[in-house]
Amino acid sequence: MTRPNLILIVSDDQGPWALGAAGNSEIRTPVLDELAARGIRLDRFFCASPVCSPARASLLTGRIPSAHGVHDYLDGAHSGADSRDHLAGIPTLTDALADAGYRLGLSGKWHLGASDVPRRGFVHWYALDGGGSPYRDAVMHRADGTTEHVTDYLTDAIADDAIAFLDAESRQSAPFFLALNFTAPHKPFAGQHPERFTEVYRDCAFETCPQEQPHPWLQTLDGAPIGGEADTREALIGYFAAVTAMDEAIGRVLERVRAHGMEDDTVVVFLSDNGFSCGQHGFWGKGNGTFPMNMYDESVMVPFIVAGPGVRSQGAVRDELLSAYDLPATLLDLLGLDPAPFEEGPGRSFAPALRGESTAMPERPVVVHSEYGPVRMIRTAERKYVHRHPYGPHELYDLIADPRERVNLADDPAHADELARMRHMLHAWFTAHADPRADGRGLPVFGAGQTRTLDDDPLGAFSPPGWDGAP
Repeated sequence: MTRPNLILIVSDDQGPWALGAAGNSEIRTPVLDELAARGIRLDRFFCASPVCSPARASLLTGRIPSAHGVHDYLDGAHSGADSRDHLAGIPTLTDALADAGYRLGLSGKWHLGASDVPRRGFVHWYALDGGGSPYRDAVMHRADGTTEHVTDYLTDAIADDAIAFLDAESRQSAPFFLALNFTAPHKPFAGQHPERFTEVYRDCAFETCPQEQPHPWLQTLDGAPIGGEADTREALIGYFAAVTAMDEAIGRVLERVRAHGMEDDTVVVFLSDNGFSCGQHGFWGKGNGTFPMNMYDESVMVPFIVAGPGVRSQGAVRDELLSAYDLPATLLDLLGLDPAPFEEGPGRSFAPALRGESTAMPERPVVVHSEYGPVRMIRTAERKYVHRHPYGPHELYDLIADPRERVNLADDPAHADELARMRHMLHAWFTAHADPRADGRGLPVFGAGQTRTLDDDPLGAFSPPGWDGAP
């Protein structure tokens, strides 16, 4: 039996609102909109942590940060002798695919340590040295150990590399997996993107990104929000242009899939690592756009599209609450492989629903969870509770009456019983799924970076804040 190929496309810092198919009338994403039209779009898919490295680690392992030990974006050495593989010894989706005979390729961002070391099963490796870079000044690592200084537009360079991988794999009989990991639309924003994309938004009103009053927890650097830039309008133009440029690049990759006659044999999944706010709630950034870190839906929800063989209900939109920790089991299941090894924790395959075999998603309490160090969230379809160890402030939102999360009910005596119930659910869930050796509840995570693994010195693994007015 020949199994389907898999292309997993991951954008970087793309808010759930930053997609035409999701209802944004200003941003231009025709390729992704068409992909959604021939597949299924998930309207409420959540990252396991609202920052890149822990979110990406959960996408590959199906484990929460308090089980895999990556709790903040990775800083420090990204290559060379001082860099370490932060997922060493943890079973991953790519390990399972390699064991099943897939040929693996990476084009783009890795950001899980040791970016210069191809992981098991990868026959192609083109990895960004760190977590971000200017769009015309990037350091990339090849599988043969060589390093390239890329001065061409990085989004196109990543797509070109992916196309080269597809060309090579078209001559192979084994199925392939391609991790196509763009840096777009991660900052820097202004002056980074080709003019033909920025000109599209030169006169845009950006009504989909209202610049609200500064959040009381907003942190700044050099006078600008730490997730934004000094010139807000130019930053908006750059952010939107980055998404549209990436959309076009994805189109080139998918066109090469069609040219090789592989479209009917290739599952394509698109999502972002974490969400992002461009002024919503009065800040720019994701979970660490504020301090204490936030868990707003703009930070913890991401766009998600899946299309390809076995995916039914073309053009459907599903609104069940699903999470990054469900992804490895789901993808293996879609490919006809055993999802069980990735269902030993919180994750469950929702592939049967995508195939039309069941109308229901996985049976479990209708909740999703996210965490960022000592900040933890539990969310149902109707309520959200955020707990900040050890002292708060905590938050409780009625998402039916208050979908924009404006009115915190945590201190309202009328909601004391509901608060206690949500707090109990959150505590029980993390007790069940956290590993005491990796538990983030007591770690000094400021949203300023993690410099090493937890095993040698957990309390010293995190960088102190570097923003203006840091506590």
